[in-house]
Amino acid sequence: MKNLRLAGAVLVSLAALGSALPAAAQTTRYYDHTEQRWTQGTRETRAMPAPDKRFARTPVLISTREKVGTIIIDTDRKFLYHVHADGKATRYGVGVGKEGFSWGGAMSVGRKAEWPGWTPPARMRERERAKGRILPAYMEGGPNNPLGARALYLYRGGKDSLFRIHGTNQPWTIGQNMSSGCIRMMNEDVSHLYENVSPGTKVVVIGPGGAGRDAVYTEKAVGRYKQPGFLANIFGG
Repeated sequence: MKNLRLAGAVLVSLAALGSALPAAAQTTRYYDHTEQRWTQGTRETRAMPAPDKRFARTPVLISTREKVGTIIIDTDRKFLYHVHADGKATRYGVGVGKEGFSWGGAMSVGRKAEWPGWTPPARMRERERAKGRILPAYMEGGPNNPLGARALYLYRGGKDSLFRIHGTNQPWTIGQNMSSGCIRMMNEDVSHLYENVSPGTKVVVIGPGGAGRDAVYTEKAVGRYKQPGFLANIFGG
């Protein structure tokens, strides 16, 4: 009986020791979006670099012929505008496609999701496999998922384009050309946009070089006003 009590005490001590290990000593499997590969190891609890302040969410005044509720993305300037009534808009900083993966055109929001799962397209998996990087066929949504907290799925002609406006677990990439064509936002920003956008919303993307920008919009000034909610975007109030 004494031996059993001693063994139990040892097991309890070992369990306590394991739970007391610092986070830096614990390993996990996570997707390193900078290296674009899965990694098994530790994550340091250091402060990551923040995006430039000019990419913070900001109310602005713009001139555009696009309807209230439209999303305008300027990939050269790294800004996304959500159009409101009376020449107002909310401007967000975004990350865009790296060289060879940038694009432009008009699409619409086909659907949206909270903490979306990630299914890398077959071409992306093939491309990364050729570099020695193995991507998962599917990854559950969550804090470590590259799509972040929310996603707006962009459709063209009623079909999924495979491009998304989504969050990111690497906010320091905002303002950079880092993605494979998707538009990434800080999680707090994509969550804010998500609440004010519905399926069917028009999305206008101004591609490399800013071609056609002047025909789409002109930013006139940074404004200070109460940002409208969902109903105001629909009814223009």
